Amino acid sequence: MTTRTIGCDTADGLSRAVRRIARDHGLEPSVRGRLVLSVAAVAEPAIAQPAVAEPAVAQPAGHTSLSWTFQCDDDDRAGLLTLAVGLDDSAALPSAEAAAALPLPADAVTGREVVWRLPATPAPPDAAGVEAAGSPADDAALVEEELRAVVARTDALTAEHRRLKDELAETNSGVLALYVQLDERDAQLRKAHGQTLRELEDALRPAPLEVDGLELAVHYAPAGTDAPTGGDLYDWFVLPDGTVHITVVDALGHGVTSTRGALNVTHAVRTLALEGHHLQSIVARTDEILLPFDRSVMATVLLARIDPATGELTVANGSHPPALLTRGDGGARYLEARGRGIGFPMPGSDRLLTEKMAPGDLLLLYTDGLTESRRNPVEGEKRLIEAAYEHLHAPIEEIPGAIADDMHTVILHPDDTLALAVRIRS
Repeated sequence: MTTRTIGCDTADGLSRAVRRIARDHGLEPSVRGRLVLSVAAVAEPAIAQPAVAEPAVAQPAGHTSLSWTFQCDDDDRAGLLTLAVGLDDSAALPSAEAAAALPLPADAVTGREVVWRLPATPAPPDAAGVEAAGSPADDAALVEEELRAVVARTDALTAEHRRLKDELAETNSGVLALYVQLDERDAQLRKAHGQTLRELEDALRPAPLEVDGLELAVHYAPAGTDAPTGGDLYDWFVLPDGTVHITVVDALGHGVTSTRGALNVTHAVRTLALEGHHLQSIVARTDEILLPFDRSVMATVLLARIDPATGELTVANGSHPPALLTRGDGGARYLEARGRGIGFPMPGSDRLLTEKMAPGDLLLLYTDGLTESRRNPVEGEKRLIEAAYEHLHAPIEEIPGAIADDMHTVILHPDDTLALAVRIRS
């Protein structure tokens, strides 16, 4: 292993020397070209620029040294070429970051030298040598060879970029098609889910009730689409004596759990009513029936009996918001019947409240989600009277939903909402 060193005072001479060393040691033309550019960039501060005109006083030339060593194992022709550019004390040495950013990054910056270590082959014995003067044609051929290598590399990179771009476009097309399929599938699932929920909701509702002399309609809206069943339920049916029984239940909580509790309450009330139990006793008896099966159920209950022939109305209450009776002649009042609901201490209705409904009168039974969507429930009850007046003479099937829309222009506290309207037919 022998280290050879030469001095270089011009950029052209340094470039020719590096190019010949790289050629003699079998470096690829593209690597050779980047090495020449990198060495020139490092040596530029130390090499004097040629003057435009002859100076009156000669300027000292900058100085660089170029040293190179080839090392290889005896049994292996491939080896390592170490090439170093030394700068004199007047030149600025590049930083490690600048050396790493060269066209061919340097391997080390040590002392006053910038070093490259490159896989190479030994120079052939008949090599012309760095010191030998080569013809301009030889240098031009080497430069042309380097340019061709750069062009070929550029073309290869361009082709690779085009291939990757085509693959990316194809992948994006496939991903887009997958998104479309997933979106269609999601739409199908949402449709099926919605259909199932509607069927479930319909299964929870009693059959529509047709009674001579009465008009009935109901509106229900859950607190959110993720829990469409809720704990607000109703039941209506005709008793053997011809009176209509209506139950409105609001079970504590939301979702399927509260729905189960509300269903248990409505079924127990229906059973007791059909067995002929007195209206005032049904709330307390329902609590007694459900207590052994579900100690966690808590629900408010409002029971109403209406005689379509006479218009006689009887109401029992277990902690539920009072029914609103709006008269056809303009009067309105809440039917305050005190009591405590299912699961409450001492459950039951304290007393019954009786009214006489006339043709055109509107009875509104509801859950607290209708009046307590804002901060002030008292203000909600006042607005409910105004909304009932506004829609008093509308078709019965439109009244509950229209009232709910008027009450829910602003919703601060979302809750399940049930509104049930009964009107004596004129």
